[in-house]
Amino acid sequence: MVKPSKGYRRRTRSLLRKHPRERGMPPPSVMLRKPGIGEKVVIKINPAVHGGMPHYRYHGKVAVVAGYRGKALILKTKLGDKEKILFVRPEHISLMK
Repeated sequence: MVKPSKGYRRRTRSLLRKHPRERGMPPPSVMLRKPGIGEKVVIKINPAVHGGMPHYRYHGKVAVVAGYRGKALILKTKLGDKEKILFVRPEHISLMK
């Protein structure tokens, strides 16, 4: 019997997959996005960029920008009853309209 994987990206085969025309690295404009503090953003993981990637349980969640730490954003989001603080790079967020 093979022991099941306990990795950071387990069970994400369909969740972290891009369509064929979207594959590859994001354009530089994505990394230059600077949402203001207090703005709402959606956590949308980009599987091509491994650095600053949040856990897949936060994919699709809405978060509020609490600040910056280096290149990363400090995000606050709710998970059940608890408020979680995440450090996420701008490639893994999309701005809300």
